[in-house]
Amino acid sequence: MPAPRSGSDVAGVALEHARRGLVLQAWLRLVLLAFVVLTILNVPPERDLLACALIVAGYALWVVGVTVWVRAGVPSAVRMAWLAQFVDLAVLAVLTLLTGLAAPQSWTSDVLEVGFLLVPVLAATQLRPRICAAVVVPTVAVYLAAGIVTRVANEEPWAALLLRTLVLAGVGIGCVGLSRIQRSRVRTIGGLVRERTHLLAELTDLEQRERRTLSEHLHDGALQYVLAARQDLDEARETGDRLAFTRVEHALAESSQLLRSAVTELHPAVLDRAGLPVALRELAVGAGARGRFAVDLDVRSWPEDLRTPADALLYRTARELLANVAKHAAARSVTVALAHIDDRAQLTVTDDGTGIPDGATQRSLQQGHIGLTSHALRVEAAGGTLTLHPARPSGTVAVVDVPAGLL
Repeated sequence: MPAPRSGSDVAGVALEHARRGLVLQAWLRLVLLAFVVLTILNVPPERDLLACALIVAGYALWVVGVTVWVRAGVPSAVRMAWLAQFVDLAVLAVLTLLTGLAAPQSWTSDVLEVGFLLVPVLAATQLRPRICAAVVVPTVAVYLAAGIVTRVANEEPWAALLLRTLVLAGVGIGCVGLSRIQRSRVRTIGGLVRERTHLLAELTDLEQRERRTLSEHLHDGALQYVLAARQDLDEARETGDRLAFTRVEHALAESSQLLRSAVTELHPAVLDRAGLPVALRELAVGAGARGRFAVDLDVRSWPEDLRTPADALLYRTARELLANVAKHAAARSVTVALAHIDDRAQLTVTDDGTGIPDGATQRSLQQGHIGLTSHALRVEAAGGTLTLHPARPSGTVAVVDVPAGLL
C-alpha cells in the first residue's frame, strides 16, 4: 500500500474550504443585488432614475457572471474572486452619491448606505484575513467619504455620521477576526489530516517491518534448526550414530522454542495468563537466541500477580528495544529490568554493545526508519518518557517510565 501524500491532502482541505467560502460569497452577493434592486424599485430617487436603473442592470449582469464563474470551480476563482468585492463597493458608492446629491430629499441614499454592511461580511468568507482587511478598510473609508459628501444635503449631524461609521468599522473588525478564526480552524483541520496521513504511513511501515522481522526470525532461527535436524536425521538413519539423534533432538527443541517465541511476539496472550514478567522472559530468550547474546532478567521489583494497563505498551516497547539490540548493537550481554514504583512502571534495557552514535537516531528517522520513534511517541502519549543514554564502559541504556494505572 503506497504511503499517503500529506501535502496534497492538506492542500485539498484548504482548497475545499476556500471554495465553500466563495460559494457563500456568491449567495451573499445575490442578496446584496436583491437589496439594491428592491431599494431602487420601492424607494426610487426623484431624479436620475434611469441612470440608477442602468447601473443596477449592469451590476446584475456582472453578479450573474461572477456567480457562474465561481460555481464553475475555475482554479483562478479562489485566488482572484476577492477583487470582485471592490466592484460591489464601487456600485454602492456610485448609487449612494448619485441619489444623495441629486435628490437629497429622498430616502434612497439612506437605505443604500445599509448595503455597505454586507461588504465586510462578503470579505469574511475568505480564508485570508489580510485580504479581508484590505476590503474592510476601503469600505469604511468610502462609506465615511460618501457620508461627508452627502451630509450637508441631508442635513445630518457629524455625530450621527461618525456613529454610523463606527458601527461599520466594528462590523469590519469583527469580520476580519472571524476570517482569522476560520483560517485557524482550517489550519487545525489540515494539521489533523497531516497527522492522520503520517500515522497511516507509519502503520504501513510498521506492518512491512513486522513482516520482514518475522521472516528473518523464522529463516535465521527455527528454519536453520529444522534444516540441521533433517541433515542429522539422514545421517542417523545411515549410521545409527547416537550423537546424531541427540543433535536432532536438540535442533527440534531449539526450533520449537524459537517458534513459540515468534508466536508469542505476534500475539502475547501470555500477558493475560501469566503476566508481564513471564512474557518479557520469553521475549528476552527469543531475542537473545537471535542476537547471540546472554540475557539477564530482573523482575524482583515487580509483584508476580500484578496486571496494569501499561503492560501491553511496555511489552511492545521492550520488543522493539531488544530487536534493535539484536540487529545493531553486537552485544554480548543484555540486562532487562522491570520495576513498579509509586504507581509507575519502569523498564530498563541495558546492553554492552557498540552504542548509538551521535545523530544516528535522527538520520534513521530521515531515512524512514520510525520504529523506535513511533514507540517513543506512544510512550509520551501515555504520559511517560523513553530515554536513551550511553552505558559504561560501552553500550546503551534505554529507560521507559510510564504511569502504571492511568492509561
